[in-house]
Amino acid sequence: MRLLLGTKNPHKIREIREICSELCGGALELLTFWEYPFSEVLEDGRTFEENARKKAHQICAQTGLAVLAEDSGLEVLALGGAPGVRSARFAGEHKDDHANIEKLLSMLGSNADRRARFRCVAVLVWPTGDELLSEGVLWGQIAHAPRGTAGFGYDPIFIPDGYTQTLAELGPQIKNRMSHRRRALEGLMRQLQQRLSAGQHPHQGQELSA
Repeated sequence: MRLLLGTKNPHKIREIREICSELCGGALELLTFWEYPFSEVLEDGRTFEENARKKAHQICAQTGLAVLAEDSGLEVLALGGAPGVRSARFAGEHKDDHANIEKLLSMLGSNADRRARFRCVAVLVWPTGDELLSEGVLWGQIAHAPRGTAGFGYDPIFIPDGYTQTLAELGPQIKNRMSHRRRALEGLMRQLQQRLSAGQHPHQGQELSA
């Protein structure tokens, strides 16, 4: 089964490939924009679900492949759920992870409530219009300063529940076993397997792009 990944973020591509390889072994062939180019999709939705569905459907329509897309981000309770869907652009359209972290820590200040969660919504869409959706959540706390170099995004300041280290200190092997992205993909692959086991093949012989 061939799936086209609806992202151009190399960090996400690596994570999704590693997670799906563990979940599905060689049952999935994950394609990328390098093999099947597609246009950027404007992520202007109000929710992670809206953005994930928009990316999946637009890329599916453009390429004719089944597409697996996701949208994810960090929600800090004391900041009213910010940065949320603007996680990647929190400090501005052309800012980097370091700038986003600096802005978040500055806004949070010395606030004692540092509870936060990573959320991911993953969507799998076929050219027939069939769709699967799954959400994953990872709860934790915001550190007072960045720690670790193994992650990306907000990983250096996110301490998952049950740990004292940040995701960037724990590293990808531990992160990929419990992350919000892992949990969303687990749910998606479980639904896909249930469909296939029931003899339902939404792609009707067409290639799958995720």
